[in-house]
Order: sequence, then structure tokens, then C-alpha cells
Amino acid sequence: MSSLAPEARRMQAVPPQAADIAPDLLAMLHRSAGADEFASRLLKVEALPDAWPGKPGAVEQVRMAMALRNRQELHEQRERGMLAVIESAQDLSSRRDLQGLLEAIAQRARKLMGAHLCWLTLVDAQSGEFHVVVADGAISQRTGRMTAGRKLGVAGVVMATRLPFATPDYLHDTRFVHDPALDDTFRDEGVAALVGAPLICEDRVVGLLFVADRYHRTHTALNVSILCTLATHAALAIENARAFAEARSALADADAARAALERHAREVQGAAEAHEQLTSLLARGASLGELCASIAQLLHGSVLVLDEAGDAIASASAPGYAGSLAQAYSPSGPHSADIARALRESRQAGRSALAFEEAGERCRAIAVIGGNELLGAVLLLRHEDLSGISLRTFERSSSVIGVVLLSHERMEAEKHRDLSALLRTLVSPRQGEPRLARERAERFGLDLSLPMSLLVAQTTQPGAAFWARRLRSDPAWQQQVLDEVDGVLVLVCAAPRAHELVEKFSAFARRESGQAWQGVLSRPVAAAAEFPPLYAALRRGLSVLERLGMRSGIVGQNEMALYSVLFETHDQASLAAFLDATIGAVTAHDRRKGSELASTLLAYFDCNQNAKLTAARMGIHVNTVRQRLNSVEELLGHWGNASRALEIHMALRLWSLGAGNVSSVE
Repeated sequence: MSSLAPEARRMQAVPPQAADIAPDLLAMLHRSAGADEFASRLLKVEALPDAWPGKPGAVEQVRMAMALRNRQELHEQRERGMLAVIESAQDLSSRRDLQGLLEAIAQRARKLMGAHLCWLTLVDAQSGEFHVVVADGAISQRTGRMTAGRKLGVAGVVMATRLPFATPDYLHDTRFVHDPALDDTFRDEGVAALVGAPLICEDRVVGLLFVADRYHRTHTALNVSILCTLATHAALAIENARAFAEARSALADADAARAALERHAREVQGAAEAHEQLTSLLARGASLGELCASIAQLLHGSVLVLDEAGDAIASASAPGYAGSLAQAYSPSGPHSADIARALRESRQAGRSALAFEEAGERCRAIAVIGGNELLGAVLLLRHEDLSGISLRTFERSSSVIGVVLLSHERMEAEKHRDLSALLRTLVSPRQGEPRLARERAERFGLDLSLPMSLLVAQTTQPGAAFWARRLRSDPAWQQQVLDEVDGVLVLVCAAPRAHELVEKFSAFARRESGQAWQGVLSRPVAAAAEFPPLYAALRRGLSVLERLGMRSGIVGQNEMALYSVLFETHDQASLAAFLDATIGAVTAHDRRKGSELASTLLAYFDCNQNAKLTAARMGIHVNTVRQRLNSVEELLGHWGNASRALEIHMALRLWSLGAGNVSSVE
């Protein structure tokens, strides 16, 4: 060791890291050593003795290596920024999901800036405030729901300058007006440093992009520039999404318009085909049932044709149509008032009207008019209401139905013109040629050489003409000789069938008119020459029944004969006075006590004043009959003489007719 030269001993004393500094620094640069490792190396070189001649050069080499490392890191950061920008642009061109794209931009901005959190806000067009739409890295839930005003916080500065703004200590920065709500949110989140960049689209700030850290930090110009580039990408993405939405909306509108045109064309074609089909059916004389079936199939529902009284005269349903209201229809059903209202509206407007809706079915009604007369109505029941051309098809179909109803009415009139002439000839005082009357009667199955009966009936509503039409439309009455003559219904039939037809007619009258009708049936007559005076007598009987206040029923001519002769010139007041003077005490007692003295006395007279027969007819004991007769004598006085008994019997008969207690045909 002592034989070594002094220079060799000095070199041997130099630390190895100083002697091999250049290769070592190159190796560190090659493996991208961190800044801390370079700083540690610089400290070691600076710690060498000042007497070492290579120390200044070694220090300079380390510092140069550190500068190269910083420059290399800056280049790498720029490369990462460029890659992030390129990736963002690629997403911008490939994505159609705006929310997903904005989330990707926020994630890249946070990662590229090395920030703790990032959020993106968009401006609300109505309120003018900025609402967070994307937040990445947030801890507090309030961060994702932040709202910033246009003049508060960093948002206010960026909106005013349209330039990025950065602050190393947001909560203590006095360069802008603070928003207390945002400050509370930032305290919860621990935000210290903050930088924001505007999203500018067509010279409008549409949003803001922020990155923040939970420590004091100053961002480089490169970081801010990259953030601004990402903000521009976000603005372009928003604009592209808006344009794409507008294009999609325009395309949807165009598709809707095209579909509407196609639908309209189909409806027009369908309407033309429907009109042609209905016209063809009308031309070949189709029945109401065939027309109903065709209309129901065209409109996919159920169709009812009503006459002027509201009765269904034809109906049909489309194949496969599921609905029950058409089958349950009744003129006096629960929806009769709704249908009547709809038909009134239809007559006023000349269009159909919605009547009612029940159980998923809608009923639309239209009145069928012939001239100024109501011929009937058409009801359509569907699960959905009509619109557009389908509605016009339904309304046109009512015109076709009207033509058929008018045709039927004319055919009906022609068919019964001879019948009406026959009846008027039979009841007219000037009957004309008997042979002609016999021939006309034979065409209607009536043999005038056999005993005949004549029925005359009247009603106030809906009238004898309506009754005649309704009866003739009923298959059970189509072979009968009946019609309206001088405001009353006249029916001629073979005498043996009279009582059967009276029962059928009474059932019909009760159904149609309730309690507002009266009728008189003649005794059998052997010759047609007896009809004129017989008709006059029956008309007088109707007048007496009306003055008596009889509400419903048919009375035999024999029963009415005496009353017609005695009281046909009396008005209702004089008849009431006669009844009150004769049996008023008895009827008043019955009303007051709820007894049956009047009916018992009438039965006693009808049984030839035989108490036992009276008791058997009334189903009571004979002693009860005698007790009631004693009570009557106390009220009326002695009535044993023939004239007094006849007067009381006649009064009781009139009372029974007027009270509706008796409806007899003898």
C-alpha cells in the first residue's frame, strides 16, 4: 500500500458513485427512474468533499440528467394528453350514447390530470343554472347533485370570461363570489384546488368541466390546455347529440307522416270499397240484415237498426267481435236516455254522436231521416270509437239504411193501400159495390159471408197510425185486416177469433202504451151492411169510456150499448156528478175505510141479487155479503124497488169502467 503513488491513492479514495456517475445517470434515464431517485443522487454528489476535483462536473452531470428526466416526463405527459385527446375524439366519432361519452371524458380528464375528482355540468335553458350530469371520484352524494348559478363561484368567472380558471385553494379564494351551498359541498368533499374549463358550442357556453384535488395544487398550462381540449370534445359531443336527436326526431316525424299518408290512403281506399259495396248491395235490393252484416264487418263492431219507436228491426255483428251490449239492447233499457240524447244531437248536427260507454264498448248513434220525418236510427257498438274516414263510412251507411227504410215504407204503403180502402169502405155509410168489397176482402183472407167482429181502439200516444204500422210489422199480425181510420185503430176479424185477438191486442197495448188506451169490441154481425152503424156505435162507446176516465181495457159492445145511448152527450163533469149522487156515499166509504162495499153490491146485482152466488164469485162467506149489503143500505137508503136498483146498478157499472176495475168482453 505504501508503494502506491499519491495520485493512485487519491483516486482510490473517490466514492464509486462519483467515479462512475455518467454511466449510472444514463442507466437511470434509460429505466425512467423517478424524481426522488435523481434528487437522492444529487444530494450524494453534492456531499462529496470540495477538494475532489471532479465534484463540480459530477454535480453538473446529475443536474443535466435531472433536466433530461423532467423534459422526458413532460414529453410523456404530452403524449398521454395527446392519447387522451385522440381516444376522446375516437369515442366522439363512435359513440351515440351521450351520457356514456360524457362519463368517459370525465374519467379521462381525472386520470390525465392526476386529480382526485372530476365533474361535468350542463346549463338548464329555463333556469340558467348549471347542473351536474357526470361526476367521477366523488365521495359525497351531494357532489353529483350540485347546482351552480351563472354568477357565483368558478362558474361565474368562466361564464364571464369564457376562459378556463384555476384556483389552488378554492374555499379561501377571494377573486369570485362564493356560493354557500357549493362551499358546504366542497367542505364535505374536501376540495382544495380546482380548475374549470368552459364547454363552448357555437359561441354559447353550454356547460363546464371541472377537476379538483383534496390538496393545494397549481396546474400547469399544459394540463389546463388538455382540459380545455376535453371540454371542447364534450361540447361537440353535446352538439352532435342534439343534432342527432333532431335528425332522429325529424326522421321519426317523416316516418309518422309517411305512415299517416299510407294509413289515410288505405282509409280512402277502404271508404271507396265500402261505398261501392254498400251501393252494390242497395242496387240488388239487399235486406236490412244483409246491409247490417256488411256495415258491421266493415267497421268491426255490432250494428243495430231501430225503427222510429226505438225497437230493433235488424242487427248484425262482425265475425269474431266480442261484445254483449247489442244482444242486451232494449228500447226501455238503462241507456235509452243516452241514446235519445245522442239522436237529438245527431238530428241537429246531421252527424253521428257518441251515446254511452259501458264494459269496454262504445255506442255511436245516428238518426235516419227521410225528408222531414224520422225513419229510425243506426247504432254502432265498438271497443274503440271511430275517427276520420271510418266515421264518414258509418255516417254514409245511415243514408243507405234510410233509402232501404224509405223503400220499405213505400212498399208497406202500397201493400196496405187496398187494405185501408177496404176498411174505409166497410165502415163508410156509402159502402159502394158489395161485390168489389167481397173481392177485396177475399184478397186478405176475409170471408164477409161469415159472422164478423169489429174492434175499435184509440190511444193518445203514440197514435193509431203508429199502432197499425207496428202491428203490421209483427209476423203474428201480418194476416189480419187492420189499419188506422179517422184517428182510431180498426180491426175486422172472423167472429170466432175475436176473443183471441182481443187478448193479443191487449198485451200489445199494455206493452206499447201502458195505461193510456181504450177499446170496444162489437157483437158478431152477419152482413157487411151492418158495419157502418156498428162502427158509429163503437166510436160513441169510445167517447163514453174516455169521459169516464177509463185508462186501459177493451169493453164489449153489449155492455156499452145502454151507456152510450144514455151518456154519449154528457161530459165528464156531468157523469161524475151522476155517479156521486147515486153511489158517492158508498165509494167514499170504501176509500175512507178500505172496504169493498161497491164491488160487493155490483157483484150482487150481476148475480141477479143472489147472496150465495155473490159470495161464491167473490170468495167470501154469505154472511159477509149480507153484512156488506146492510152497510150499503145504511149509506144509500132503501134501494129495493126496480127503478132505484136499475139506477144504482148502472152507476156501479159506469164506476167499474172508469175505475178500471172491470175490463170485460161479452
